[in-house]
Amino acid sequence: MIRALINVPATAKAGTVIEIRALVQHAMETGFRPLPNGSLVPRLIINRFECIYDGETVFAADLHPAIAANPYIAFKTVATRSGELLFRWTDDRGEVREERAAIVVT
Repeated sequence: MIRALINVPATAKAGTVIEIRALVQHAMETGFRPLPNGSLVPRLIINRFECIYDGETVFAADLHPAIAANPYIAFKTVATRSGELLFRWTDDRGEVREERAAIVVT
């Protein structure tokens, strides 16, 4: 995993619904693509995505081979308090990419 792009509003009013968008660069091999010798390219996908808002998981997804390369995930949550959002991607090799973003809730 090379680079992650995160879009979180810098500020929000308490109780409002906010949209969060995340994208990570990852080649994503499904394990179904054959090589010239007939063997298959080993599977290597991001199999788990989580967003933790001030210590509480607000979104999580298990991903499967049909997910696209450089997966883009968008979801909504309620702005409850100022704090930090932790974004975590885990791939088949156990490699973990984490990014953080802050939000101020008024």
